[in-house]
Amino acid sequence: MIYLDYSATTPVREEVLESFIRVSKEFLGNPNSLHRLGVESRNLMEQATKQVADLLNVKANEVIFTSSASESNNLALVGLAEAYPKRNHLIVTTELEHSSTLEAISYLERKGYQVEYLALREDGTIDLVDLEEKLKKNPLLVSFSEVNSEVGIVQPIKEIVALMKHYPLTFLHVDGTQAIGKIETDLSGMDLYTFSAHKIYGLKGIACLIKKEKVELEPLIHGGKSQTIYRSGTPSVALIVSLAKALRLILAEEKKHYEYVKELNEILRDHLKNHPYVMINSPKNASPYILNISIPKIKPETMIHALEEDEIYLSTKTACAKHTDVSLALKAMGKDQNIASSSLRISLSHLTKKEDMELFLKKLNDHIDALIFERRED
Repeated sequence: MIYLDYSATTPVREEVLESFIRVSKEFLGNPNSLHRLGVESRNLMEQATKQVADLLNVKANEVIFTSSASESNNLALVGLAEAYPKRNHLIVTTELEHSSTLEAISYLERKGYQVEYLALREDGTIDLVDLEEKLKKNPLLVSFSEVNSEVGIVQPIKEIVALMKHYPLTFLHVDGTQAIGKIETDLSGMDLYTFSAHKIYGLKGIACLIKKEKVELEPLIHGGKSQTIYRSGTPSVALIVSLAKALRLILAEEKKHYEYVKELNEILRDHLKNHPYVMINSPKNASPYILNISIPKIKPETMIHALEEDEIYLSTKTACAKHTDVSLALKAMGKDQNIASSSLRISLSHLTKKEDMELFLKKLNDHIDALIFERRED
C-alpha cells in the first residue's frame, strides 16, 4: 500500500497508542471527582496540559482540549463573537479556509455579522495591503489557516502579526491544523490557535484550542468547569496525555522530517512539471507536505479509483469539504474551471518512501495514458 493522504489523517504512532492504553488502564478515576482516583487523574491531566503549554510557549490556562479541530474552530469563532456582542460585527477571512471555519462564519453571518474576504496574491498568500485596509475598519476578528489544506499555501504569519499589532481591537485566529509539527510555528501575536492530534500521528477525538489569557470566549458546551471553564464534559485523560505525547514527538523531529519531505516533494515536481497532461497547482513556496495537481482531461474521482486498484490512496480535496465538483481554494486563487474541477491532492509524510514515489509516478503515468487513450477511443 502507498498512502498519500496524510493531510486527511495520519497513522497513530505506537508510542502514542501505548500511552493512551496505559493511562486508560491505570487511571480510571474521573478527573472531576474529589476522591484519590479522581485527584490522580486530574494531576496527570494537569501535567499533560503543562507539557502542551511548555512545548508551544503558552500558559497552561491557555490550553483548551476539544474533540476535533472543527470544534476548536467553532469555539474560537462563535465563542469569541458571543463573548464580545458590543464589538464591531465584522469578520475578515479568506476563501481558502477549511469548511469548519467557513461554515462557522456563515452561521455568524446569519446572526447579523458581516464578512469580508481578503484579496489573495497569485501564490494564494494574503494581500497585506488589502488586509491593512480591512483592519482600518476595526473588525472583531481576522481568521485564516496557517497552511491551506488543499494546496499547501503558507501564509506570511510574521508579517501579518506585525501588521495587526497596530490594531489592538481585532483578534487573530489561526488554524494551524496543517502546520503544527511540519513548519516552524510561533504562537506569539496570535490570540487563538487551532490544531488536532490525528494530523500529527495521534488519535482521533482529541484536539486543542490555544486561547490567550486576554481573550474571552462563550462556551459552546455548557455544564460547569471541566478541564477548563470554556468546555464542559468529562475530560478524557488518556486522550489528553496521548496528544501531549504526539506533540512532543513531532516537534522534536520537525526539522529532520521537513528536509526529507521537501526532497520527496522535489522528486514529484521534477517528474510532473513537464508532463503534457498535468498541471501543478501548489506554488513553489507552499508546504512540501502537500502537492496539488490537476489533470484536466480526467475526472479526479476516476483517477482516485484507478489508483486505488493499485492500493495507492490520495484525495481530491480536503476530507471535510463539501462534495462539489470545483475546488474552492483553486477557484479563489484564480484558476480556471478546468483546473479547479480536476484537482488531486498528494500529501506526504516522513513515512513516505522514495521507492513509493517511483511506483506512484509510474502508476500515475500508466493510468493517465490509459484513460486519455480511452477518451480518444470514445
